[in-house]
Amino acid sequence: MKVIVIGAGIGGSVLGMSLKQLGIAHVLIEQAPGFSEVGAGIQLSPNGVRVLETLGLGDALRGFCTEPDFHKYSAWDTGETILRTALMPRVREAYGHAYYHAHRSDLIDALTASLEAKALCLDSEVVDVGQDEHAAWAVTADGRRFEADVLIGADGIHSRVREQVFKPGPPRASGYVAWRGVVDAADIEDLEIPVSAYVDMGPGLSFVYYYVCGGARLNWIALGQSKGAKRESWSQTASKAEVIAAFDGWYARPRHLIEATKQPFVTALYDRDPLDSWVAGRIALMGDAAHAMLPYHAQGAVQSIEDAWVLARTLSLSDGEVVAALRRYETLRRDRANQLVQQSRNAERWYHVQDVGEVAARNARFRRNNEQFGDDFSPQQHWLYSYDAEQAALGTDTAWRDLPAWS
Repeated sequence: MKVIVIGAGIGGSVLGMSLKQLGIAHVLIEQAPGFSEVGAGIQLSPNGVRVLETLGLGDALRGFCTEPDFHKYSAWDTGETILRTALMPRVREAYGHAYYHAHRSDLIDALTASLEAKALCLDSEVVDVGQDEHAAWAVTADGRRFEADVLIGADGIHSRVREQVFKPGPPRASGYVAWRGVVDAADIEDLEIPVSAYVDMGPGLSFVYYYVCGGARLNWIALGQSKGAKRESWSQTASKAEVIAAFDGWYARPRHLIEATKQPFVTALYDRDPLDSWVAGRIALMGDAAHAMLPYHAQGAVQSIEDAWVLARTLSLSDGEVVAALRRYETLRRDRANQLVQQSRNAERWYHVQDVGEVAARNARFRRNNEQFGDDFSPQQHWLYSYDAEQAALGTDTAWRDLPAWS
C-alpha cells in the first residue's frame, strides 16, 4: 500500500510520521519551499499529546513546551478569576498525558525532523487530483504525477482536494478577527504572571495568553470585531494602537502585554460548514480540510492529530481494502470533529456576550461550575481529554462514547 498526503502542516506531518511508524509507504507533497514560522502559540491537550508521545516525541515536547497549572477564566474589568479548572498535575494523573502549550514553529520543527526526506516533496503545488478503480493520483504544477492506492487532503481550510473532489460551500466568515503577538518573558517579569492558561472575557472581546518556548516567551491572542476589513492571513500586521484601543476600559494586564509586543499581527477568523462526507472512493480529507473550526476550544490542531493516527491505523488494519478503510475512518472521526465545529461556534457567542444581563448570567454560571467541579474536570473536559485515538481505531473506545453528551 502507498499513500499520497497533500499538505505537510501539523496534521499532514503527524500522518506521515504515523504511516512511517506503521510501515506504510507514503509521500508528503507540500507547496511551501520549506518549513518556516507560521502562527504563534498552540495548545496541546492530552488527547493529542497521547498520539505525539506514541510517535516518540515525548522528550521533545518536554523540552520546548510549558505545562500550565490551571485554566483561569477572568472578568474583563477587574481581572477577577471566576472559573479555575485544574491542569498540571491533575490532567496527567487522570489521563496519563500532559496538557501543554507550545510555539507552533517548535512543534513543526519536531514533527518535520522525524519525516523521511525521501518521502517529502517541498515546493510542489498540487494542481489536479483524480482516481479510478485501481489508484489515486496528484499532479503538480511542474508536471509531475504521483500515484498511490490512497490520496489524503491535509491541505487546510483552502484545500484544493476539498474544492475539486467534494464541491463544498465557501469558507464562512465569523465576523471576528484574531490579533496576536509574542512577548519575551524577560520583558514582562514585573507583571509576575504564573504559568497558567488564561482567558479574559469581556463584552464582544476576549484575551487569551500563555507561556511558550519552555517559558521563555508569552503568546497572546485577542479575539474581537475589527472596524476595518481584514484578510485571512497569518502574516498581516496590525498596529499596537489599533489593538490597545479595543481594550479601552479593561483591567491593565492585556494592555501591558500588547505594549510589550514588538509587532502584533491580525487575521480574520473563518471556519467551514460540515461536509456530508469526507471520503470519495480512494480520496479522503483530514484536519482543517475536513473540519476547519474556530479557536475557542483550542482543538483545531489536536483534532487533526487525532485524525492522523486513526486514519493511519485504520489503513494498517485494512488488509488492502483501502476504500472500506477510509469509510471506517470517516465513521470513527466525523461526528466528534463536527460536534467540535459547532461547539466552537457556540463558544464564540458566550465568550463575547455584550448585554449586561447576559454577561452577569455567564459569569454566575462560571462561578457555579467553579464550586461544583473544584479541581476535578467538567463533563466537557472529560469528553475532550479522555479520547484515545488507538482505541478509537480499534473500535474499543466505548468509555469515551459513553460519556455524557456535550451541553
